[in-house]
Amino acid sequence: MRTNFDFTPYRRSTIGFDRLFDLLESSARGETPAYPPFDIERESEDRYRITLALAGFARDEIEIVAQNNLLTVSGRKGDDKGGEAAGKRYLHRGIPAGAFERTFQLADFVVVEDARFDNGLLSISLKREIPEAMKPRKIAVGGGAENGAANDGVKRLGSESHAA
Repeated sequence: MRTNFDFTPYRRSTIGFDRLFDLLESSARGETPAYPPFDIERESEDRYRITLALAGFARDEIEIVAQNNLLTVSGRKGDDKGGEAAGKRYLHRGIPAGAFERTFQLADFVVVEDARFDNGLLSISLKREIPEAMKPRKIAVGGGAENGAANDGVKRLGSESHAA
């Protein structure tokens, strides 16, 4: 018996990856292929890491493309026939031997910093870089004058009084 889990409460605390939770949820329901398995980590407020388990693949058999808020990781084994042409006869085949493609939808301003492949794990570092013009800025609030008169904090031309 499968119970659908609502990821909505977790979306509020995760910056930039609301759509990734939709992908995770649909993956759990079996709507997308389960290979390769992956983890998504939040390393800090604006840094994330996607780790994919790619056992059996070599570094040169993996391709990563980031374009238009999509991150696509694909791979193709050099021996695409799965060893049958090399004379291997499998009684059970549990290790994936063909091609794969996994696509992640990224939020706006999320960029790929780097990717590393060690011991069958592909780690992709992501960072959210919000342009300065779009970052929140603090606005000073003016207050009343010392004598209690209303002052809106705006200096107007000709409003200065000169003592004579």
